[in-house]
Amino acid sequence: MSQTAASTSITSQLATVKITESDGEDRPVPPTETKADGAKVIDNGAVEQPEFTDPFCNADNPQIITFQDVTSAAFRIKKGIEYTPCPRSHLSETLDMDIYLKKEFLQFTGSFKERGARYALLMLSDEQKQIGVISASLGNHAQGLSYHGWKLGIPVTVVMPLKASLMKIQKCRDYHANVIVQGSDMGQAKKIALRMAHETGLTYINGYDHPHIMSGQGTIGLEIVEQVNSIDAVVIPVGGGGLIAGIATAIKNLSPQTKIIGVESEKCPSFTKALENGAPIYTPNKETLADGLAVPQVGYNAFATTVPLLDKMIVVKEEWIALAILRLVELEKCVVEGAGASGLAAILAGHMDEFKGKRVVLLVCGGNIDTTIFGRCLERGLAAEGRLQRFTVRVSDGPGGVSKLCNLLAELGVSIKDIMHDRAFIRDVHSVEVKVICETRDWHHTKEMRNLLQETYEDVYFYDMPMAI
Repeated sequence: MSQTAASTSITSQLATVKITESDGEDRPVPPTETKADGAKVIDNGAVEQPEFTDPFCNADNPQIITFQDVTSAAFRIKKGIEYTPCPRSHLSETLDMDIYLKKEFLQFTGSFKERGARYALLMLSDEQKQIGVISASLGNHAQGLSYHGWKLGIPVTVVMPLKASLMKIQKCRDYHANVIVQGSDMGQAKKIALRMAHETGLTYINGYDHPHIMSGQGTIGLEIVEQVNSIDAVVIPVGGGGLIAGIATAIKNLSPQTKIIGVESEKCPSFTKALENGAPIYTPNKETLADGLAVPQVGYNAFATTVPLLDKMIVVKEEWIALAILRLVELEKCVVEGAGASGLAAILAGHMDEFKGKRVVLLVCGGNIDTTIFGRCLERGLAAEGRLQRFTVRVSDGPGGVSKLCNLLAELGVSIKDIMHDRAFIRDVHSVEVKVICETRDWHHTKEMRNLLQETYEDVYFYDMPMAI
């Protein structure tokens, strides 16, 4: 019996055996019962849930958006979307590049996602608007959809994975959305949302692969070309791929010589893996500072639209993202999330040295960073730059031993953040081991401190070498 014949007979529930690829032997297959909703019940009582697909995202027939799609979106959404500034950055002189920041985090909900969400909602039929929409999102798409659905009078349901930021979940509720927190990651949340769409008649709107979503995001590219002349490169964060697909479509039509650069975190390199595979492929994600980019599989439409227009793809380490967040706070007074800072991270990490002396636009696309995560990012950025230091030093346990160490650091202008003593685990009863976490002004100041400590004490150990030196 051939595999095809076996598969057909199983589907029709007439066969009881199939051929395996491993050894060719016939093995029994439990009979199945198909329920009205598409679920299958096998003989042991377990229920196998069906896979519901997004009708707008077909791997065999991807939809590639056009420049006309983007201009149509720009006309329809302009009354409900902020025209965000794109000023020259203070970082230009420091990094030897003419850098401009497209500040999309200044949208009302703090993210570029509003553009695509509003356009997708406006393009619904009257019946679809009355019934409502549903989507899966880590936060920014959910907020954009919830806010504009509220303003347009369209019911919105969002499924957010358990790892979604509590702040983003609450914001969606503030915008009167029906919020469901389920699924360990975006992949599971999407499956839940698709099933609910099938059961309730809600229209599913993919946050990064729906053609109207991509077209809406592409309006950013139209604004960039209006705001900055003679652009050599535009650096765009990549998660599901909808943002870079839309912007690349707009910019390559208006300014073909401009390079389109994508950037993603090493913890979620979905687009890079898709390029290696030649098509979107599931890529397990790890916890990342750039949670807005943590999409396990890029969209079929987004991938097909982007690949012919993409000039370079960059993967950056988490330390550089943390340092980029710190730089934007200190030099630009911009509080952004990891996804929004990833473009600057690519420059800081040295991945764009070929653009030294050239004009580069960075998309600073999201400002919805969780307060707790923000504090951790700043500390990690300080550590990556060498301004936050850890060291252990053995000093005299007599009167004034620890005081001498503290006075030495104070005279250098070093700020002690934490200090801990250990007497139990050293052999010399007349000494104490002191672990210190301290902050310096810069790497030159750090080297001065290290040299002085090594000259003063025989036993001193520094834990980490910084990333950005």
